Amino acid sequence: MSKLKAVILAAGAGTRMVSDTPKVLHKVLDRSMLAYVIEAAMEAGAEDICVVVGHKADVVMENTNYKVTYVEQREQLGTGHAVMQAEEFIGEEGNILILFGDTPLIKGTTLKTMVDYHKKSNNSATVLSTKLEDPTGYGRIIRNENNTFVKSVEHKDATDKERSVNEINSGMYCFEAATLKKALKTITPHNAQGEYYLPDAVLYILENQLKADALVIDDYEEILGVNSRIQLAEATKIMQKRINEKHMNNGVTMINPDQVYIGKDALIGKDTVIYPNTFLEGTTEIGEHCAVGPNTRIYFSKVGTHTKIEQSTVLRSKIGDRTNVGPYAYIRPDSDIGDEVKIGDFVEIKNASIGNNTKVSHLTYIGDADVGEYVNFGCGTVVVNYDGVSKHRTTIKDHAFIGCNTNLISPVKVEEKAYTAAGSTITLDVPPYSLGIARARQVIIENWVKRRR
Repeated sequence: MSKLKAVILAAGAGTRMVSDTPKVLHKVLDRSMLAYVIEAAMEAGAEDICVVVGHKADVVMENTNYKVTYVEQREQLGTGHAVMQAEEFIGEEGNILILFGDTPLIKGTTLKTMVDYHKKSNNSATVLSTKLEDPTGYGRIIRNENNTFVKSVEHKDATDKERSVNEINSGMYCFEAATLKKALKTITPHNAQGEYYLPDAVLYILENQLKADALVIDDYEEILGVNSRIQLAEATKIMQKRINEKHMNNGVTMINPDQVYIGKDALIGKDTVIYPNTFLEGTTEIGEHCAVGPNTRIYFSKVGTHTKIEQSTVLRSKIGDRTNVGPYAYIRPDSDIGDEVKIGDFVEIKNASIGNNTKVSHLTYIGDADVGEYVNFGCGTVVVNYDGVSKHRTTIKDHAFIGCNTNLISPVKVEEKAYTAAGSTITLDVPPYSLGIARARQVIIENWVKRRR
């Protein structure tokens, strides 16, 4: 089996984005456009991937967390020139995919179909094409009367007759590596733009009696490039619809799919209901029979079954089964919340474990703490975990009862079945079955108000 590599062109400045961020790093849902293309190449079977960077190359490399090779295109002199920068990577064996970092909608399955067609047809070059009602601006695929591929011509260099053709060149190719290397040496900037065009490599192949062809795909949306914020929004809408329909076909209810935003890697169990304005990002997993939203963000987290999360934020944490979170809760990273727990309104949890059947109903902060099972937190409890220099952990054991407006000064332990009195500031460990009280005795000063006035 011949080896497959991929070269992804990502050097452009993207001036129409009007942004300090390199174009290929702009996000579609929860990841960059470039990330989608890298993943599509991997899904197609590419064993090695080279990204051609240019504009703000260091920023692109720092924010692309994949095992890829980078080469730099210092001058923007066309697609052919960009591929030339990867000549050493291309090598002499196998096949090479040529892709663009600003086409996030391309599917790995489509690229694999192109590679399979390329091999089966013994092509030296295969271009991915589609048909558009309005092909303005795209290169055209020109065929003869027998429907045989003749050439690809850029819009600006096409004749009026050629511009009337609606089959367009997506710019994505599969080449024989050795043939592409030879072809690149023949490309010259003999066109209206003074650039090195990659389609000229296809002309070299045809002129040398080798085989080139175009594979037409039905879904034109896959090849759409993003050059502006408007096109970015359009691509996001298409990706959103694609992902949401997959989940609905798998048994997930969405009250309004247009207002649900789910990343590519998220998993959702059947009979879960997703309410509007919900964001599920990264490798988030939601179990079966859950209710999520409205106005909820869950980021790289895992949620069990029969759990409800309403108007809350969950970041890099785990939530168990039959647990209720929110409204207006904030679950910060490294929190582990057990089964049948209540995390109520205006509760913040950070780097803490909360045992099964514990209730934290409202207006409470629990940071850097280990909380047991069947613990009850009164309103206004604060785990005071920071002394101004270091963070410290607090331990609250099973069946403890924390009175409202309690400050627990870390590091401190509240042992099993111990209580703290309302309004206490606890600085010492509370033994099992004990009551911790730390507040001043009430004093009445009679007629104080009259004297003040």
